[in-house]
Amino acid sequence: MKKKLLLECIAIALVGSIKAQNPIIHNQFSADPSARAFEGRIYLYPSHDIPAPADYPRKDWFCMADYHVFSSEDLIHWKDHGIIFNQDNVPWVKPKSYGMWAPDCIFRNGKYYFYFPATPNNMKDGSIGVAISEHPYGPFKPEPLPINGTMGIDPCPFIDKDGQAYIYYAAGNIYVAKLKDNMTELASPPQIVQNLPKGFKEGPFFFGRNDYYYLTYPLVIDKTETLAYSMGKSPMGPFEYKGLIMDESSTGCWTNHHSVVEYKGQWYLFYHNNYYSPKFDKNRSVCADSLFFNADGTIRKVIPTFRGVGVTSASDTIHIDRYSKIAKNTSIAFLDDANTFEGWKTCFNSENAWVQYNTVDFGKKEPHAITARVSSQTNGVLQVHIDNLNGPVIAQINVMPNNGWILIKSPLIKYHYGIHNLYIVMTKGNNIDVNWLIFK
Repeated sequence: MKKKLLLECIAIALVGSIKAQNPIIHNQFSADPSARAFEGRIYLYPSHDIPAPADYPRKDWFCMADYHVFSSEDLIHWKDHGIIFNQDNVPWVKPKSYGMWAPDCIFRNGKYYFYFPATPNNMKDGSIGVAISEHPYGPFKPEPLPINGTMGIDPCPFIDKDGQAYIYYAAGNIYVAKLKDNMTELASPPQIVQNLPKGFKEGPFFFGRNDYYYLTYPLVIDKTETLAYSMGKSPMGPFEYKGLIMDESSTGCWTNHHSVVEYKGQWYLFYHNNYYSPKFDKNRSVCADSLFFNADGTIRKVIPTFRGVGVTSASDTIHIDRYSKIAKNTSIAFLDDANTFEGWKTCFNSENAWVQYNTVDFGKKEPHAITARVSSQTNGVLQVHIDNLNGPVIAQINVMPNNGWILIKSPLIKYHYGIHNLYIVMTKGNNIDVNWLIFK
């Protein structure tokens, strides 16, 4: 009885945790992520997709009423700091317009400036507002009026090495303008960024690295957005088109907005997909993967992964459905099709099915057992290897038939310190489903 209670307590403690596997936000839809390194943490400012309420006429379109902010120190555990504000808190925003699209944030002179698009009162087209805070997580106070002279969406602020601030945004084309030192007014008229490739473009994100400036943006080449970039020697251009950062989504998600950030010596690409909503791509979720540069400054194309970024502690829940590699006779399915935020399960469909999950840190304290949340109608055996498919077996999980999800605790055969890749192999049985593993 004590053992059963202990395992139930483990399961309860794990509910609602936010981990680094893609998508990185697990408790709500999120999109258009702007990631910034502030105060030794990554702060994430996404838009927030919601199901269309009864008073919103376009049930088949994007619907966004507020903004949240998230942060992480290790890119593994993400904290939801709550709502920054909603459309009802901004005096110039049209009520029930649900147009709080892609935002961004930047730090200057002891304050954080949060830029966001919205639909003004008595107007059809969007404009760009600013909210100000003394902390990256808020509270943010919106300015009473939008930035005069801006008509567009998807703002991205940038401060150059000489202190000059700029703002980039989209409105049929991509525009750039200088900002005054107060960060709330334009210092120059907006101008169209020239020499960009043909095709629909939006969502600009601008950054500098070494001697180059990078203008990155979603670009429709065929029918779906890719992520593309151009390089230049000045924040105002000219820019030269260099190619794609990420190909079109394989899941049918029409949009893909993003940001690029350096954190603790590594560059990352934050983007979105419709993993939690495969049948409706207007409800999206934020993901993150590592990004790398070539010697000449060009960007290597990023291949989306389920595994995401960061090192997973062996004592955290390891959701192996967010795999690094997978066998052909292994598949992934939702735990509950009616509530996709419950996550996924790994389906070992026949003998020798396997899944690989990279970069697990076993630390310096030796665990004594592995616990797996498993569902199966048959007897079977799961072996846990490290380093490769034929590597040392550190645990064996003997599965018995059951009528739902159960927790199975198995002793470790041998413990290995340090960081290893995991390989879970079904050596006997068929149709065994695994929700997660944990070493304790």
